[in-house]
Amino acid sequence: MAKKVGLLLVVGSAILGHCSLVAGRVGASGPDFVPLYVFGGSRGDSGNNNYLDTTVKADSPPYGIDSPTRRPTGRFSNYRNIPDFLSVALKLPQPPLPYLSPQLNGERLLYGANLASGGAGILNDTGVQQGNIITIAEQLLAFPQYKDKLAAQVGGREQADRLVNQGLFFFAVGADDFANNYYTRPLSARASQYTVVEFVDLLISELSKHLLRLYELGARRTLVTGTSPFACWPAQLATISGGGGGECVPELENAASLFNSQLNRLARRLNDQLGHVFVVAANAVTLTDQFRNNPGAYGFTETRVACCGQGPYNGLGQCTPASNLCPNRDEYLYWDPTNPSDRYLGFYVEAISSGPTNVVFPMNLNSMLAMEHEA
Repeated sequence: MAKKVGLLLVVGSAILGHCSLVAGRVGASGPDFVPLYVFGGSRGDSGNNNYLDTTVKADSPPYGIDSPTRRPTGRFSNYRNIPDFLSVALKLPQPPLPYLSPQLNGERLLYGANLASGGAGILNDTGVQQGNIITIAEQLLAFPQYKDKLAAQVGGREQADRLVNQGLFFFAVGADDFANNYYTRPLSARASQYTVVEFVDLLISELSKHLLRLYELGARRTLVTGTSPFACWPAQLATISGGGGGECVPELENAASLFNSQLNRLARRLNDQLGHVFVVAANAVTLTDQFRNNPGAYGFTETRVACCGQGPYNGLGQCTPASNLCPNRDEYLYWDPTNPSDRYLGFYVEAISSGPTNVVFPMNLNSMLAMEHEA
């Protein structure tokens, strides 16, 4: 772990002096945007894995095919990811850069930082088979180093702490702990140790520790994703379900339901413990069920087959230049075997921002951002 954290500190170490500019932006009333701090796996990763020796990468075509440059950026999408859409909602001039990006310096430090790494999960052993990813524990270890750089940029620890307190922390985890840990075939070590109920309890316990550590680091408003609908991923339809009519895998649906309901309870408990709304929990399964049940209402024509992939449901292997590629990405729910399309993600962040409590609990993002919070 020390080697990877050392890489985090070296690659993200440059500081440029623009204190007069920053002092004007971070005055007594604060900036006119909300900084964004991103942790977790592929739903949040905007390019950190580009700098790592791992099989979990989105650095080659056709990733990014619908971006302005039509080039891959490290996002696991045909264009944008969740932090990009959240950045618009938070009025950020630009999305936060990956922590490993050499460009994360100067004024860009004010916008936040993206520490997410594709393949990372709540547990440190999630994704180990995929090479050198940045675990959640390592992401949390790196954040104080980001704060040191921010303090140097804005003129002191007090101003840096205030900026961090005002930010939104996005924590995208859950699905990989099931798909790439508990349910790895033929039998994972975790599945031999725990029943699915016990495994969910373990995940929630570890997640609680991560969130409280974020609070210690200055987080006051945190958006946590529940598990994505991994029971319905094209990858699962092509493997676990055995091509059984494109239906979601019941055992995995049950696991996702258990986790998401426990996540809501965790949010309520932490909010009560800390005395304010610190955590809101987003439920992607509920939203995806709406799309699958009535796709035409949202402009989707394909909710089972991935746009980019191969084999049944385009769900085998990875999205590569040699993969099948659909010409109409906006009509597909899934971009690759495990990640949703840009269009889906736009709907998802819209639902997080203003949706009802069955999508985001105990309140939506707009309501949380409107509340006063203590430093």
